Amino acid sequence: MIDTASTPVRLTGQQRRDWLRLIRSEHVGPRTFRALINQFGSARAALERLPDLARRGGAMRTGRICSEDEADIEIARGSRIGVLLVSPGEAGYPSRLATIDDAPPLLAIRGNREAMARPMIAIVGSRNASGAGLKFAETLARELADAEFVVISGLARGIDQAAHRASAAGGSVAVLAGGHERIYPPEHEHLLLDLLAFGGAISEMPLGHVPRARDFPRRNRLISGAALGVVVIEAAERSGSLITARMAAEQGREVFAVPGSPLDPRAAGTNRLIKQGATLVTEAADIINAVAPIMERPFELPSREPDDEMSFDEPDDSDRARIIGLLGPSPIGIDDLIRLAKASPTTVRVVLLELELAGRLERHGGGLVSIV
Repeated sequence: MIDTASTPVRLTGQQRRDWLRLIRSEHVGPRTFRALINQFGSARAALERLPDLARRGGAMRTGRICSEDEADIEIARGSRIGVLLVSPGEAGYPSRLATIDDAPPLLAIRGNREAMARPMIAIVGSRNASGAGLKFAETLARELADAEFVVISGLARGIDQAAHRASAAGGSVAVLAGGHERIYPPEHEHLLLDLLAFGGAISEMPLGHVPRARDFPRRNRLISGAALGVVVIEAAERSGSLITARMAAEQGREVFAVPGSPLDPRAAGTNRLIKQGATLVTEAADIINAVAPIMERPFELPSREPDDEMSFDEPDDSDRARIIGLLGPSPIGIDDLIRLAKASPTTVRVVLLELELAGRLERHGGGLVSIV
């Protein structure tokens, strides 16, 4: 079972390869990965179970399982450009990111690993930013870097770009929506290279992955998850930056917003955040004072997988039918499912794994699941 400990750990070479194979296999995301490790004790044992689990979940065919050769090629290709694959608790994995519910089991990092261990503040905002917004982003990022915070953002045009440039000399981390070989937008590849000496770049995607629209919200959860708090500078009412702010609140991070003119649609989202309780920011001191108490609180980091496989009891057909019958398109809490099914937590978790690996289950935040 994945437990917690404050001491950094290191996967063996074989474990790292197995972890990579498991997370790169079809229908396995971060939450499913964790459930599989918790159920079977190791990635290797989970990989052996995948075909049978998918079949029991009703899959017509076995989902693609990443091969050892594919994993070895990705590790070798990454090494050639300075990319390391690290797990929660290992050096280079941002410690606060490791605490979120859907933390990537393996994170592809590049750059200065010391920067990944320092306290981070996220700065996000409009791609089509005003001159005033860009100037404030630069000032704020520079002052936070001077206060020894690492500025983390999404390498996008506009506010992200300004924040990265202004904090590069003090340490800035870019979170990629695609893989390290597919920088987006392409014209920011030189900006990313400028960050590597004192900061770096992180991604949960395969090296050659080209980012799609649905990958940007996934990236945003990493931005907020790695940070003590998220600062939003200029965001329209329907903005990706507001998604980052919402995720930050769900993850228990501080949310900050820079006020703007009510006549400027680029400030509509930030002004609404302030009305909803976000901390108003006019200078870096507003952020530093707010996060100071948080930095003093201890928190635990995930540790390595155990050496021994755990016991596994296959659900019987009546248990499986009863649990599946309680699922529908509307999300339901796993705890409620256990209570209504009158089944053990282990039985319910295994049935949910079977369905997910068959592509029939969707996991939502807050421990909710629904049938596809």
